[in-house]
Amino acid sequence: MHRPSVLALMALALLPAACTVGPDFSRPSISETSGYANTSNKAALAEGPELRWWQAFGSAELNALVDRALAGNRSLEASNATLERARQRVIAVAGARLPQVDGNARIEHEKVNLSAYGLDPGALGGTIRNPEFELYTVGAGVSYDLDLFGRNRRALEQAHAEAKAQLRQTEAAHLTIAGRVVNQVLTIAALRDRIAAEQALLEESRRNVTLTEARRRGGEGTLVEVLSAEGQFAADQGNIPQLQQQLAAARDMLAVLLGISPAELGPTDFSLAQFALPAPVPVALPSALVHKRPDILQAEAQLHAATAAVGVATANLYPDVTLGATLTQSATSPGAIFNSGSRGFDIFAGLTAPIFHGGTLKAEKRGAEANARAAAATYQQTVLEAFGQVSDLLAALDADSRSLANQEQAVAIASRSLQLSRRSFQVGNSGILQVLEASRTHQRTQVALVEARARRYLNVARLYVATAGGWTGPAAVAAANAPGS
Repeated sequence: MHRPSVLALMALALLPAACTVGPDFSRPSISETSGYANTSNKAALAEGPELRWWQAFGSAELNALVDRALAGNRSLEASNATLERARQRVIAVAGARLPQVDGNARIEHEKVNLSAYGLDPGALGGTIRNPEFELYTVGAGVSYDLDLFGRNRRALEQAHAEAKAQLRQTEAAHLTIAGRVVNQVLTIAALRDRIAAEQALLEESRRNVTLTEARRRGGEGTLVEVLSAEGQFAADQGNIPQLQQQLAAARDMLAVLLGISPAELGPTDFSLAQFALPAPVPVALPSALVHKRPDILQAEAQLHAATAAVGVATANLYPDVTLGATLTQSATSPGAIFNSGSRGFDIFAGLTAPIFHGGTLKAEKRGAEANARAAAATYQQTVLEAFGQVSDLLAALDADSRSLANQEQAVAIASRSLQLSRRSFQVGNSGILQVLEASRTHQRTQVALVEARARRYLNVARLYVATAGGWTGPAAVAAANAPGS
């Protein structure tokens, strides 16, 4: 029987004994629950919002800005590149499981030392000399790791899981950027509404100044009344510059999110009135949330990778068998290099088994097991924090709804009170202080109403981010379709 046949039979005999050591990954279980602690009557518990959830606000301008940010944000560009690196790592690890074939070529100028072989170059009257010649060599070799205990299989499983974790992290980054763009747009709209409210109230203060001056010229008012009205007018003027500065900062942040300079942003003439307020808000049930929220899925993939790493560390404790062969053609002249007499080959099977490593391999296995336990705890904590965040936002929406209704009623009362106070002042039944106090109350309620509306819009956007799924950009689709994903 030829030796190649013997090696082939050895390989066939060893293959049935191959196994994959280490724990197999299974998706962690969560406590069964059908809802959240705070279920808003403005939310509909189901599968959650659509991927392009920002379209629910009914603004083409907002949709365009979010798309622009997803295409141009520099942080997302870095995240996409990191995801591609993870995908290439999977391909590299998968390639290591296949037979490895290498070619080589070599040209040498040699002088052989015959004395090293027990020959005396001075024998026979010095006629024997150390030969000197050119040597041309070409060859190839192939090697294959039988992976009897699944070290390479577990390594590939780990690489797949790490790539999936990076995919989920990239999805979370895109979801976060979309949420921040929506947040900034709504903040800009709220600030513009606040400035408009302050300007309207400034006009009210100017009317009070005009009113007191008219009464004084008519002999019915005093200089104190005029100065009091002018003092409130001056105080009201001080609020607008601060709001304009906040508006400029919000515009700058929006430009950064879009990946452009503030000078390139263009007009942002938003108002809360131009956005629809989704009702009810589609909220993912807890059972659906754990299967679509990117940070939870990332924690799950990291747990999978940590579990596979235990398998890798366990396999390192077992022997490893490698099969291989080499073929070499060597000659002293290029023309003879491919002659049959210039051929040599080698067929081999190698066994490597750990005997003593000072406890290193066992310590690495225990470390991998501890890391897997940490990843499991991190997953459970991520799920709990996600449930808590959604519950908090549902409670916030309930509070926003009640607060907005109360604030609208307060504005209506304050507006009526201001009208009556001004009319009473005009006919001389009350003093200017009553008018000023009614004006300040009206101002506070108007501003509070704008803030209540803005808070409600922002909390709706945050709830969408908290329960929305991932991102479906080109890199995400490619990663999802990758082998083993």
